[in-house]
Amino acid sequence: MIPGVTSRKRFADLSEQEILALAISSEEDDARIYRQYAERLRRDYPESARIFDAMAAEEDAHRRSLIELHKQRFGEVIPLIRREHVSGFYARRPVWLMENMTLERIRAEAEAMERDAERFYRRAAERTADADTRRLLGDLAAAEAGHQARANELEESLLDPDTRAREDREARRQFVLTWVQPGLAGLMDGSVSTLAPIFATAFATQDTHTTFLVGLAASIGAGISMGFTEAASDDGVLSGRGSPFKRGLSSGVMTTVGGLGHALPYLISDFWTATIIAIIVVFIELWAIVWIQNRFMETPFLRATFQVVLGGALVFAAGALIGGG
Repeated sequence: MIPGVTSRKRFADLSEQEILALAISSEEDDARIYRQYAERLRRDYPESARIFDAMAAEEDAHRRSLIELHKQRFGEVIPLIRREHVSGFYARRPVWLMENMTLERIRAEAEAMERDAERFYRRAAERTADADTRRLLGDLAAAEAGHQARANELEESLLDPDTRAREDREARRQFVLTWVQPGLAGLMDGSVSTLAPIFATAFATQDTHTTFLVGLAASIGAGISMGFTEAASDDGVLSGRGSPFKRGLSSGVMTTVGGLGHALPYLISDFWTATIIAIIVVFIELWAIVWIQNRFMETPFLRATFQVVLGGALVFAAGALIGGG
């Protein structure tokens, strides 16, 4: 291939047979994606899974109609042409990313899929001169446009208010267990446990560069340790806490962030300026922890404030006293 020359074909250059073949393969792919969404949701959200099963069945009906039309016009052999073969054609999100998608995100992705498909069928209908083909493509565009209404109808019939509320509660619970709880533990550990070494170094040396290096090492080391500990502590199968990789990532990143917050001010060369800013950052970090505990963990605000602020103050005082001694 000549460098810089794409092997993809422009949509405007597709023949009517190729447009039909592209529509067939696209419907097949979308049905497969909907079924994978259904399998992803079936255990925790069985009613939502039934909705995606029904949407996959509708995509199968579209595909069969397109295949029948292709047989009538062009015969049994359907050209092999897919989305990735057409320049500028819409793409679908890789299926392996759905493990990281929430219930609401999956619903939003499905809506986007229907909008993309509708746009494709309208463009395709404009490109064909055959009356039957044009009519079918127009009907499919209307069907895709109506899928959101159809999905809403399915939700109303399959998801009564109690079921919808239960699925939403389960989705929130899973988000808290997989991301918020490990992240909060990491933020608390990174923010509080690094106070003593950072401020002890700061007051002992009054050297901002040395203090920054100690804070950087303590934050990254704590982040790696917390991340691996969280990931190895529970595979999530029995506890239902979700993927150990996600939990480890959340815990490790937030631990590092918590420590770096009051280490970064020591990039400033003036000791007292850096220290005052670091103390302000610590104050912000502790209040962020209090807010997260109250917002997601339903910890009473005053109790969370007492636990976090008192603990942080004691660790800070220990570091300052040890460094100042």
